[in-house]
Amino acid sequence: MRLSIRRAVWLCSLTLAALASATTQANADDAKTTDVKIKDITLSVPSGWKKEEPKTRLRLAQFSVPAAEGDKESAELAIFSFGASDPSANIRRWLSQFQAKDRKASVATGVSAVGKYVFVDISGTYNKPVGPPVAGKTEPTPNSRVLAVILVAEKKGVYYLKMAGPDKTVAAQADALRKSFGGDAEKEKVVDTEKKQ
Repeated sequence: MRLSIRRAVWLCSLTLAALASATTQANADDAKTTDVKIKDITLSVPSGWKKEEPKTRLRLAQFSVPAAEGDKESAELAIFSFGASDPSANIRRWLSQFQAKDRKASVATGVSAVGKYVFVDISGTYNKPVGPPVAGKTEPTPNSRVLAVILVAEKKGVYYLKMAGPDKTVAAQADALRKSFGGDAEKEKVVDTEKKQ
């Protein structure tokens, strides 16, 4: 079947218009948020994050975060509250969940509407937990990322937010994670970085 040049241009224009419309709709969906109350705080989460039944009783809430284009797996956001604890101990534990050979990490502090926070960004080969937590089994998973937050909510306790999954997917959600509790990357103070080639 032969197409005239005019008809081919017209079809291309329609296709491009449809793609632009779909992209605009996807961006609009990403911008929509829902307020979710978790214990004594309220997070504003993107409508694309799907609330799930927590895998363990230790989790206050859990969300599935959709995979970025090109990633096969989604990410997971888990929220905990254990009361006050040593932030450096938590950071060391999160770092130890990655293999040192290709690990990159940064730690920053900030202040949000909810309270002060520590924002930890780690990428590399993640020792991903598999099976029941009590078994302690892990599986090395390259090209992974964890964004972890220690959020000190004034008079409401300490909350821990941990998003883990494919590097590209998690990195794409960094701003949304910060916005969920009122954080701002531009106002954060970087306190430590670790980069290994």
